[in-house]
Amino acid sequence: MNTINETNFKFPNLKSVYKGKVREVYNINDELLVMIATDRLSAFDVILPRQIPFKGQILNQIATKMMNDTADIVPNWLIANPDENVAVGHLCEPFKVEMVIRGYLSGHAAREYKAGKRLLCGVSMPKGLKENDQFPTPIITPSTKADNGEHDEDIPREEILSKGIVSEEDYLVLEDYTRKLFKRGTEIAAKRGLILVDTKYEFGKTKDGKIVLIDEIHTPDSSRYFYTEGYQERQNKGEAQKQLSKEFVRQWLIENGFQGKENQQIPEMSDAKIIEISNRYIELYEQITGETFVKASTENVLNRIEENVNSFFKK
Repeated sequence: MNTINETNFKFPNLKSVYKGKVREVYNINDELLVMIATDRLSAFDVILPRQIPFKGQILNQIATKMMNDTADIVPNWLIANPDENVAVGHLCEPFKVEMVIRGYLSGHAAREYKAGKRLLCGVSMPKGLKENDQFPTPIITPSTKADNGEHDEDIPREEILSKGIVSEEDYLVLEDYTRKLFKRGTEIAAKRGLILVDTKYEFGKTKDGKIVLIDEIHTPDSSRYFYTEGYQERQNKGEAQKQLSKEFVRQWLIENGFQGKENQQIPEMSDAKIIEISNRYIELYEQITGETFVKASTENVLNRIEENVNSFFKK
């Protein structure tokens, strides 16, 4: 099955290309950005050697739907989707922080808690919690936006402000938008029988200084979901939660001796494991959107994308 590992398009008026862990972003005339969602899979800030069929399409289409479903409360960068794997939007200057918000003690927060820490990014976590318990109120725990090959790092609000990474005026907007988006995302998830556990948002400024939501939103790469049904029963019994997120990939890697640390080898991913991961992504798409996933043609997939984007610009 053809997957998208990397792209090398020559779109009209192309100024530059930025290649992230999963997305490749084409700057068109310092006005627009063409964002290609590849099928690459990253975990622990490392790009894994094999791609996941339809992952890019899934991420792009979930993010698009969620951008549309939150545009009334938070402005975003999106203009159009000329292809299943492509989003076109306004060029923005990204803020160099990721706004992570957590409603439950899970993932990274749970690992820190288990290690005895009760402060995360300067935010207190209550005593006496079990893994996957709900916080009294969601907490915002920002991280740095690392370059490829580097690890994102937790960073307290105070340090972001003292280092001038974000101005206090702008940071108050980022916090406000983050809470509004998480509240809306929680409501959307609840309608689908899911709990939005934690997620991250990225923001940027347009040329006229407007702060907008960029990148992805509420996808399995940026978010963690639990199934609502049976959640409390599993918590009472001390059982692992049934979840839809990329965490199952991280757990598989940890079980096979890889956490992105120096001198650790990435375990071999079999064809069966690749298909399993792809199916889990499709399951999340259908669960969170309530729609059947329609696989785009992967025959000459790069030609398809190039033709669709060029056609969009001709119009």
